[in-house]
Amino acid sequence: MANLNDLKLRISSVKSTQKITSAMKMVAAAKLRRAQEQAEASRPYAERMERMLGSLAVSAGKQPGASPLLAGTGKDDVHLLIVAAADRGLCGGFNTNIVKEARKKAHELIKAGKTVKFYCIGRKSRDQLRREFGSSIVDTIEDVAKPSLGFDKATTVSDYVLRMFDAGEFDVCTIFYAKFKSVIVQIPSAQQLIPFEAEGDADASGLADGSIYDYEPSDEKILRDLLPRNISIQIFKAMLENAASEHGARMSAMDSATRNAGEMIDRLSIQYNRTRQANITNELIEIISAKEAL
Repeated sequence: MANLNDLKLRISSVKSTQKITSAMKMVAAAKLRRAQEQAEASRPYAERMERMLGSLAVSAGKQPGASPLLAGTGKDDVHLLIVAAADRGLCGGFNTNIVKEARKKAHELIKAGKTVKFYCIGRKSRDQLRREFGSSIVDTIEDVAKPSLGFDKATTVSDYVLRMFDAGEFDVCTIFYAKFKSVIVQIPSAQQLIPFEAEGDADASGLADGSIYDYEPSDEKILRDLLPRNISIQIFKAMLENAASEHGARMSAMDSATRNAGEMIDRLSIQYNRTRQANITNELIEIISAKEAL
């Protein structure tokens, strides 16, 4: 049985940990609101851009000389997987779930005889992939949210990816991230960026919602300008979704840790009181026995 000093130290240690987890929970909650607003604000623009390009791609993608960003290189031998995670831990299974999806996709591609390369956003994605796919990691970008998460960070990633594509270093590019749904639910998601692949249905006359547009200048010129920009926009959307998901996951994890610390403090306090009571009882018995012996 632990002595009183050991129990005191454990209770003090757990209380200190509880203060830290409680503070981290409050910080995450404060950051979550803004990150959630930014993520939700980015969705309509990114989705509208994707749907409009999808409408253009139906006709322009089949024409000779279509952009490789739209039509592809004609093969899918080399895949670049962009894995967007966090730079820090203590956020539950947030990082692990994203990397798990990317690792699953990588194994499927390798099994099919494809070559896989990784571009990591955040230290945690690199750290988790390094042991198994260390030689396949082409680069890592860290601290994308410091001092703040801006469109320039997404542009940095997209420029690097486009340079690789222009150099013929890969055929297909897919980004993995967590889509924010709520504080306790973050959905690991994958989106193909190159060649462009629209979600949902769109016909040659307009968008998926039935809207009809006339384009000026030609469809090809619009696609040539918008396809590279769309990659930056979709990467930025993924970063914003990730930021909100990370704060939500950390808030939830720290809330659980704080409650668990409180329960442990209660158990240790009961054990401390019982041990103290037993010691007092033993001392009284010894005093009474000594008195009776005299």
